[in-house]
Amino acid sequence: MLKLDLHVHTVYSLDATIRPREAILWARRAGLDGLAITDHNTLAGARKAERLASRYGLLVLPGMEIETRGGHILVLCPTEPIRPSDSLGEVIDAAIDADAITVLAHPYSLLAPRKWSPSELKRVDAIEVVNAKDLLFEFSCRMARRLALSLRKPMTGGSDAHVPEAIGAAYTLVEAESEINDAIRAIRKGRTKPLGSRVGLRCLIKKWAHAL
Repeated sequence: MLKLDLHVHTVYSLDATIRPREAILWARRAGLDGLAITDHNTLAGARKAERLASRYGLLVLPGMEIETRGGHILVLCPTEPIRPSDSLGEVIDAAIDADAITVLAHPYSLLAPRKWSPSELKRVDAIEVVNAKDLLFEFSCRMARRLALSLRKPMTGGSDAHVPEAIGAAYTLVEAESEINDAIRAIRKGRTKPLGSRVGLRCLIKKWAHAL
């Protein structure tokens, strides 16, 4: 089983303090086998982390987080950057063209848009059911798990880290070999177990202070 934090931001998201090398070092410290760098609308941070990962023996899944009217979408391992769009359907189409996997992130976060349609939800590959940054953590996890079960979608977990200390607070156990393509196949097939807890108040305050 691989222990992967599938939702981490770096300074390339602009609202995070984590540098790519820091992400790698803190992932090792947290006992992770790898992580997904999912900056807002860019692969730049993920590409930098990828170049560093091999020397530390970690997997880095390059990704992006894109905000749409239908929710925030994590696009994992696209062959090319995905153009931001307000349309959830358009982002899913672009992700399919880029051979990427799509994860509906923190669907019940207080600040996340939820103007999705049933037909759009059926097209996402997985649902993030554990997000360590959710203020209403237990409620959000319960509702997201219920959504994933109703749609028969794989479940993932991630820290949504914007500060280094949060990395690994939530994660996904993936039944796969230590290889990116195998990990992605396993996520698609639902060979996953999301785990973790909410980050401490100190991490949230540090993140909010940076955003101001």
